[in-house]
Amino acid sequence: MPLALLALAIGAFGIGTTEFVIMGVLPQVADDFGVTIPTAGRLVSGYALGVVFGAPLLTVLGTKVSRKKMLMFLMGLFVVGNALSALAPVFGVMLTGRIVASLAHGAFFGIGSVVAADLVAPEKKASAISLMFTGLTVANIVGVPGGTHLGQAAGWRVTFAVVAVLGVVGLLGVAALVPETGRPETARVRTELAAFRNVQVWLAMAMTVLGYGGVFAAITYIAPMMTEVAGYSDAAVTWLLVLFGIGMFLGNLLGGRFADRALMPMLFASLGALALALLLFTATAHDKVLAAITLTLIGALGFATVPPLQKWVLDQASAAPTLASAANIGAFNLGNALAAWLGGLTIAAGLGYTSPNWVGALLSGSALLLSFLAAFLDRRTRSQGSGRIVAASPAERTTAPLGH
Repeated sequence: MPLALLALAIGAFGIGTTEFVIMGVLPQVADDFGVTIPTAGRLVSGYALGVVFGAPLLTVLGTKVSRKKMLMFLMGLFVVGNALSALAPVFGVMLTGRIVASLAHGAFFGIGSVVAADLVAPEKKASAISLMFTGLTVANIVGVPGGTHLGQAAGWRVTFAVVAVLGVVGLLGVAALVPETGRPETARVRTELAAFRNVQVWLAMAMTVLGYGGVFAAITYIAPMMTEVAGYSDAAVTWLLVLFGIGMFLGNLLGGRFADRALMPMLFASLGALALALLLFTATAHDKVLAAITLTLIGALGFATVPPLQKWVLDQASAAPTLASAANIGAFNLGNALAAWLGGLTIAAGLGYTSPNWVGALLSGSALLLSFLAAFLDRRTRSQGSGRIVAASPAERTTAPLGH
C-alpha cells in the first residue's frame, strides 16, 4: 500500500480524536464556561451538523482545485478550528471553533476516499479506503481515552491544542506524501451533481444512515447502560469504549479486505450480524462479561460496513465520485444524530436504558433490506445491459458484409 495512505490515516486520526474527545471532557468545558451540560452538548450536535452540511459544500467548492491542494486546505481548516477551541475566551467562540473544525471532516474523508482508491489497483480499493479509516478507529482506541485523560489532568484546552498539532502533522504529511494529480477533468459542479441522478447513490446513503446509525443508537447511551444495567463503575466506561474502539479497528480492516473480494455479500453479512448483535445486546447488557463482548462485537460489525458502503458509492458514482463520497460521510453523521434522537425517545418513554438497542437493531435491519434492493437493481441493470449487447450482435453481423 502506498505511503501516502499513512498521511491520510494521520489526518483521520486527528479528526476522529476531536470528534469524540469532547464527550470525555464535556463536564470540564461546561464548568469552565459556566454553562449547563445540555448547553455544552451543543458542541457535539453542532459538530455533527457541521459535518452534514460542510461535506457537500466544501467538496463543491473544492472542484476548482486539485484533490491534494483541497486536502491540505481542509487540514489547515481543521488546525484553525481546534486552535480556536483551545483559546476560546467564551462558549460562543468554542462552538464556532468546533463548527470550523467539523467543516473539514466530511470533505476530508470524502475526498480522501477517492484519493486512497485512486492510489491502488482496482481489486485493492476497499482495502485502501479502510486503511485511511484506520486512523479514525485508532483514534477511538488511543486518541479519545488519551485526550480525555490529558484533559482531566492538564485541562481540556491542552487536549484541543494537542489535536491542533496533530492536524499540522497531517497537513505536512499530505503535502509530502500525497501525489499531485492535478484537477480531475470531470471535477465540475454540474458533473458531480449528476451522480445523484443514480438511485443507487441514494440507496447507498440511506444504507449508511440506517446501518451505522444502528450503532450510534446504542453507543450514545452506553454509559448509563453499562453503569445502571450491567453494573460497571463510572471509571470503567472509558475502558469499555476502548474495547469498542478495538472492535472498530478490527472490523474496519476485515471489512475492507473482504469487500475487495465480494462487496455485497460482505455488506449483507455485516449488516445482518450487526442487527442481530444489537438485538442480543438487550439481553447481554445485564451481564458484565457478555456486555463487554457484545460491545466489542458491535464496534467490529458496525465499522465492517464502512469500507463496503463507501466503495459502493464510489462505484455507483464512478464518473464523478468526489461529491457523492463526501455526501456519504455526511450521511454517517446524519445517521448518528437520528439514531441518538430515536434512542433518547425510547428512554424518555420509560422503556429503559437497553431500549435504544431495539432501535439500533431495527435501523440496521432496515439497511440490510435496502442492501438487498440495491443488489437486485444492480443485477437487473447489468442483465439489461448484457441483453442490449446480445441483441445488437446479430444486426452487426448482418450488416458487416455491406460495409466491405
